[in-house]
Amino acid sequence: MIRIATPEDIPVLHALVLELAAYEKALDEVVASEAQLAQALFGDRPAAYAHVATADDDGEVIGFALWFLNFSTWRGVHGIYLEDLYVRPERRGGGHGKALLTELARICVERGYERLEWSVLDWNAPSIAFYESLGARPQDEWTVYRLTDSALAGLGGAKP
Repeated sequence: MIRIATPEDIPVLHALVLELAAYEKALDEVVASEAQLAQALFGDRPAAYAHVATADDDGEVIGFALWFLNFSTWRGVHGIYLEDLYVRPERRGGGHGKALLTELARICVERGYERLEWSVLDWNAPSIAFYESLGARPQDEWTVYRLTDSALAGLGGAKP
């Protein structure tokens, strides 16, 4: 079952974020707290949205999709950027990941959004195969750039 996350899901969402970071070999990079996640999802001006996948037998939250709106100047409409998609390893293969992506695609179609995009680590062959089985295609001509930490502070603090 897929449903919209609620404030009561924050502890398990945070735990799943930590599990995802460990899977991606980047657990030491996670600094986000439960409070920050709650503010981002349920504060006065939500910056992100989340759906959860629950187990059929007991309703336990076993996966999530965390996303936000982006905008295409070329298409002139919003799209969804999927920041994280994660299903606990012992629950994979049950259709939960596909159900989460299906829900986001449904939202796109319903709202007139023309893109559903995300990034995947190039070594994550199982996820790449899964995404391609759904019809997703890599955008090989683009390279992602990122400013963080001192580089971001330096640029942001620079005087014109």
